Amino acid sequence: MIPREFLEALEEEWQPVGKAALAGWLVFYGLFLLHALADDDGFLLIDHVNLIVHEAGHLLFGWLGATLGLWGGTLLELLVPLALAAYFTFHRQTTGAAFAAFFFFENFLYIATYMADARVQMLPLVTVGDPSLGGHDWFQIFSRLGLLPHDTLIAGWTRALGWAGMLASMAWLVKRARAN
Repeated sequence: MIPREFLEALEEEWQPVGKAALAGWLVFYGLFLLHALADDDGFLLIDHVNLIVHEAGHLLFGWLGATLGLWGGTLLELLVPLALAAYFTFHRQTTGAAFAAFFFFENFLYIATYMADARVQMLPLVTVGDPSLGGHDWFQIFSRLGLLPHDTLIAGWTRALGWAGMLASMAWLVKRARAN
């Protein structure tokens, strides 16, 4: 059964977004997308934050076993902005929900870069704890799943999902702003 408070919250009006605020947010997102388009190494400015969250995910999920520890970096990287998007959605905060959703999908660009590197392993790796116990997450994941030969194909689809999601987040913000 769904809690009554949750159902009531879903019926509340979304926080309005004024024209100036919408324009400001669209300029911000547009500049970020230009930054991402101009990127040539697959590591955007925001990915410094994503890297910290990723490494924390290995530590956090590592308590639940080696497999979850391996996947934990990517899991936490996606769970943090997803949880923020859920919070802002529950509280009907339009710009917060759009921002969190946008950066949820931005993580897919970062993840795709790491995935595409699985076979060649050219990226410098960062690890917490004993470096000899580290390794390339996506090399290990794809190897275990028998998908290593498809790393760049999967990365391409992951990157496309990221771009589509970021653009959809912007479109949703425009739609919500017009609904007010």
